[in-house]
Parts: sequence; structure tokens; C-alpha cells
Amino acid sequence: MLLTTRDFWAVIHGMVLGALFLLSFAGGLAGLYSMRPEWVTVSGINERIRRLDIGTWIMAIVAWLTVFTGTYIVYPWYRAKPPEGQTDLLAYPRSFLLSMPDLAEWHRFGMEWKEHVAWFAPILATVVAFVVWRYGTQIAENPKLRNALIVFFVLAFAAAAVAGLLGALITKAAPVG
Repeated sequence: MLLTTRDFWAVIHGMVLGALFLLSFAGGLAGLYSMRPEWVTVSGINERIRRLDIGTWIMAIVAWLTVFTGTYIVYPWYRAKPPEGQTDLLAYPRSFLLSMPDLAEWHRFGMEWKEHVAWFAPILATVVAFVVWRYGTQIAENPKLRNALIVFFVLAFAAAAVAGLLGALITKAAPVG
């Protein structure tokens, strides 16, 4: 199997970076949820905060890399305009989708929505990483703070999941590669 440059970047964007962010969510959520003084000793809280601090920053960085590779590497190939008079639009995913009445909604709704909602994931993941770094062990002592972080974390996951699902379905209808 041979990967083109476009295939390679699409795989890095979606299957490597995107999947890494989505899969690491479970560990981060479990870490935040279990950050309770009645469940963990003081030394256990300190150990979990170090792990959570590193993990949330890595997740935020991965989310930013996913969005940047999608926006600035893969997306321009999707949006490329075909040369005047070109009738075979398979190499121009946006134009291909818009030329097919039964597929046009994949662009009009799917891609237009995906390209905006995806940016929420790294922003929200960075919020969580910053608060974990800034407040550390206070997260265990403050249930409202912990619950707010869990909400932001779940929203980051949801944004990434919606963007990833739409991206996969759009790629199925009109591959970039």
C-alpha cells in the first residue's frame, strides 16, 4: 500500500492526532473524577495531580496539532478549486460534493459545521490543562471546581468527537487523497 502526501497528512490529522486525543479522554476523565480527598490519600492526590497535569497539557497540545494540521494542511486540499472546464471533480472534494445533489449537504452542513466546532476542542482542553496546572491539589478539595473541569473536559471531547465523526463521513464521501 502506498500513501500519497495527502493520504499521509490525512492519516496524521485524523487517525493519529485525532484518535490520540479522543482515546486519551478516558484517562483524563477518570483522573479528574477520582480526584476526591475521601477516595485518595494526600500523597495519592499529589501523584495524580502530577500525572493529570502532564496528561492534560499533552492532550491540549495534541488537540491544537490536530486542528492546525486539519486547518492549514488538509483543509486547503479539500477546498481547492478545479481548473476551468474540469469535469472530473474527484480530486477536488468540495467541488465534487457540491456538484452532487445527494452529497451537497455533506459540505453545506457537515464541513461548514465541522470546521468551526473543531476549534472548541483545543480551546476547552487548554482551559482544563491551565486550571489543573494552576490549582493542582485544590481540585480535590473543591468539588465545584472539579465538576466544572469535568464539564469543560466533556465538552472538549464532544467537540472533537463531532468534528472527527463529520470528518470521517465527509472523507468517505469525498476523499482528500
